Amino acid sequence: MLVIKVEPGKAAYATDIDAGLESLQAQVGGYIQAVYPWKDKAAIICNDEGKVDGLPLNRALRDSRGKIYDAIAGTFLVVGLGEESFCDLTEEQTVTYGNLFRRPEEFLVIGKRIVAVPA
Repeated sequence: MLVIKVEPGKAAYATDIDAGLESLQAQVGGYIQAVYPWKDKAAIICNDEGKVDGLPLNRALRDSRGKIYDAIAGTFLVVGLGEESFCDLTEEQTVTYGNLFRRPEEFLVIGKRIVAVPA
């Protein structure tokens, strides 16, 4: 399955992985959680306990105005959405999400706010 893999401190990249649950868990290092932040047929697969386990913050999720509303901890994948399961990203999605997560981010806590800056 063609996905975008995003590791903390590294540029995002396209890669092929097996589509099964065990493969997804191995890629993110634990039980998976699917997050659906876009209207596009794509999702983020991340470690369900990444923040609880203290994995490093990786990338920020932003709303349409660019305001951070969450951050993903640990390695995550961007996958396509099929009728009943995850699937390959399209060529357009591969470019879009590869560019979106291309640059690593560093996080600062200022008061009650989290700020993400390019690394």
